[in-house]
Amino acid sequence: MSARGCENTESRVKELESYDILDSRPEGTVVPQGFKDLESGCWEDSGEAWVYAERTYIFRGDKAEVTQYYRAAAERDGWELSQTSGKASKAERPANLCFTLGKGGGTTMLDVYFLTEEILDAEERKPGPEFSSGSGYRVAVTSTADGSTTSCSA
Repeated sequence: MSARGCENTESRVKELESYDILDSRPEGTVVPQGFKDLESGCWEDSGEAWVYAERTYIFRGDKAEVTQYYRAAAERDGWELSQTSGKASKAERPANLCFTLGKGGGTTMLDVYFLTEEILDAEERKPGPEFSSGSGYRVAVTSTADGSTTSCSA
């Protein structure tokens, strides 16, 4: 548990923002209206502080193409597919993916997941017109603010 919470986490957030995978996306992918190109920051949950950097995209093709693309891109960059990404066992099936990357004394997580109406409602966001013509998904790099070891949840 981090005693300082989100205090002085700016450098850790900048580190997450620098991961190349956040800028990598299948051809034809667009940033939907109402979403920043890159969103990042720190939040506290149950006493533990987490830092994040994420991008939200719309892809007009098949969800399976997104899954295949990020599996290959993440593995090229040294990310390891988590055992909890069992739904992604077949590369041709669309799935939410979770990867980990050990760096220094801790672990950083990469999540690639498809957005649902429930997720957008919880974020109090209205889906723009792009969502009706494609699949919304998010690429998020997260870690604890103090860099301690973390793992993907099921």
